[in-house]
Amino acid sequence: MQIKCAVVDDEPLAVNLLENYIKKTPFLKLTARCSNAAQLMCGLSALDIDLIFLDIQMPDVSGIELSKQLPPNVRVIFTTAFNQYALDGFRVNALDYLLKPISYADFLSSANKALQWFQMVQNTKSSNEGEEGHEIYVRSARRLIKVDFDKLIYIEASKDYVKFVVEGDAPILSLMSLKALEDMLPLTQFLKVHRSFIVNKQKIHLVENGHIIFNKNSIPVSKSYKKKLMDFLKETHSDKL
Repeated sequence: MQIKCAVVDDEPLAVNLLENYIKKTPFLKLTARCSNAAQLMCGLSALDIDLIFLDIQMPDVSGIELSKQLPPNVRVIFTTAFNQYALDGFRVNALDYLLKPISYADFLSSANKALQWFQMVQNTKSSNEGEEGHEIYVRSARRLIKVDFDKLIYIEASKDYVKFVVEGDAPILSLMSLKALEDMLPLTQFLKVHRSFIVNKQKIHLVENGHIIFNKNSIPVSKSYKKKLMDFLKETHSDKL
């Protein structure tokens, strides 16, 4: 697998350093280098980019604000000289955070995290094309944990974390966003029922007073997602209405 990258930084020396690092990393390919947010956004639709090494402190538009405007398939690794931005980076679902001055060892560690992410997305898409036993790998406490779709009951967004509730195991917490997961889950099996909840359709056995009941857990269904749930129940669970 080769990951197509862009570097966005208003400091030419920083751009040159990251360009050299990308060139010496076999699974990375540099497709664009930009000095500000406007330069990137003007050419983004024409560029084939998977990953952006993005400086946070830039004139006019910060890296944090720029990251919120990117397509969901484009991922970000933030670069900055100030470590107080780390939590902000994770809140917008950055893959990682590099503190300047950046060593190649630290860069390679972040690049490997990106490689693991894109391989996970690729494997998930392949699984969704008809193979049984779908699964996803999520990062939790510096580990990659396999989550079997057939055992996954629901996913809950909680502040900066996502909680995976799985049959027979303790919940798994991962520092990521619910939005990032939506494109990775098969629509045939999972349904978003609330801005903070995605449920496994196969595990729905009781709907009561606007909530889906999973044993002791009650998942709210918001008005904006109610129709999709009702359509699903009419098709496959009409006896539970």
